[in-house]
Amino acid sequence: MTDRKPCRVCNFTRQKSYGLVVPSLDELKTKGSESLGFSPAGPVSVVLEDDGTIVEDQAYFLCLPLNTKFMLLHERETWSPVRRMDGGTAWMARDSLVLDPDTVDASSAAAVWWSLAQQLKQDLSSIILMSEAELQTLVDAPCPELASALGFKEKKAEDLQQTLQGVLDRREEERQSKELLQLYLKAAEKEEGQQEASSQASQDRAVEVDGMEVDSASGFISRTLMVLKGKTSPETRLSTEDLQMVVTRGVEAMEQVLGWDRTRTSALLQACEAELTGRLQQVQAVQSIRSNAQLDSGVHSAEEAAETPPQGSN
Repeated sequence: MTDRKPCRVCNFTRQKSYGLVVPSLDELKTKGSESLGFSPAGPVSVVLEDDGTIVEDQAYFLCLPLNTKFMLLHERETWSPVRRMDGGTAWMARDSLVLDPDTVDASSAAAVWWSLAQQLKQDLSSIILMSEAELQTLVDAPCPELASALGFKEKKAEDLQQTLQGVLDRREEERQSKELLQLYLKAAEKEEGQQEASSQASQDRAVEVDGMEVDSASGFISRTLMVLKGKTSPETRLSTEDLQMVVTRGVEAMEQVLGWDRTRTSALLQACEAELTGRLQQVQAVQSIRSNAQLDSGVHSAEEAAETPPQGSN
């Protein structure tokens, strides 16, 4: 028993690791291959896990310290160093590995998140430098296995995954907010351009008459058109002359001037006509009162003159 040597073995992804007690290098290859699930018929090479030193000599094997960790490489697998913090791109070193497609299994599929987990284990702040794809890989990793890889309790690993998901959600919200802002700015620019074009067209159509801008197409003063189109109860805001012009034009002509439908234009003309009629009636009433007042004043003056006796008579 004293000749037996305690050691550890892992596969090239470092995902699987087992403790063994073996007396020789050959026994290490045999038992290690069984533990890691290698095919007995396939060739196996042994290297030191930390630096990739090839171990082929039995004497050298016996000189190594107890609990040395070895990496067993099956067929065309090659050693690679532990992934350290380098901006989240260390996993790209896996391109240097040449694998037979028939040997790729679930363990190699998990190699990426395992490497990222080892990176976090060494320096948790490396999260800051990870890409969204790498963060998503850690979020999607099995929680129990992630906890084991990080040396965390499962609850802590679950909290970490929730935090990473929160980081991804915030990045997505920021991206969507930027896209919405860009759409808003484009819409605002388009609307501003349309308003400028409309304003320019209105200015092109306007001419000055007695110091007032008149729309050459309709003959209305620009201010009158603005009141008709944009004010509530415009008939109460127009002069009597403007009201007469609107009523005289008629429904069809005002439809073209205002760009409205028949119903809305008819309602406006009816309101203008009613307002104009009311004003004319008021004018007539005032004139009638003035005429009556003048007539009464004349009659009263005549009566007073008739009643006053001539001067000098007895």
